[in-house]
Amino acid sequence: MTQPTSTERLVARLLGPAAPEVSCETCFAELDRYVELELAGADADAALPGLAAHLQGCPACHEEHESLLALLREQGLE
Repeated sequence: MTQPTSTERLVARLLGPAAPEVSCETCFAELDRYVELELAGADADAALPGLAAHLQGCPACHEEHESLLALLREQGLE
């Protein structure tokens, strides 16, 4: 999957999510589970609806997601 360009990310943030999203509080509470599901090859979006939309629109939560994902991959926990 290719990463969106900076222009695409900006437009997406301006338009807001296309689907319902969760709050930052909910995102941080469920982020570990979401990443574990992703790494296991499960449908994390179906298991935790609204979290993917939030990650697309919230730079802080997106950065936390990317950091956690990279850390677990680096440790071979895929």
